Amino acid sequence: MDRRSHLAALAAFAAAVLPAHSLRALETIMEEDHPQYGLIGQIIAQPGQRAALAAILTEGSGTMPGNFAYIVGEDAENPDALWVIELWTDKAAHAASLQLPAVQAAIGKGRPLIAGFGSRAEFKPVAKAGA
Repeated sequence: MDRRSHLAALAAFAAAVLPAHSLRALETIMEEDHPQYGLIGQIIAQPGQRAALAAILTEGSGTMPGNFAYIVGEDAENPDALWVIELWTDKAAHAASLQLPAVQAAIGKGRPLIAGFGSRAEFKPVAKAGA
């Protein structure tokens, strides 16, 4: 599968696993804020730890400079998998966020609950979902 097809498949999957209000929020961000860097990735939690990991991933995520959206969704088919969608002003803002004390704390707290990682893609947001 080429990269474009892979990204399209990931976007379609995100649309399937995210609640409608999250998709509407993403559309608004795309129309008004024009983020320049995005990530979508799958995180596999240790068996039975998905909810706990999701809670850790979202702690303090509302105060990351340069972040327009940080959405965590449960995989519809894998009971241990999460999908994370992030929209940023640019790649540098994302990199800087990884040094924030709250993010470092979340990484340390969440790491033992992570069994592995699935698909991951970086992208440049160019259109809203309904375009």
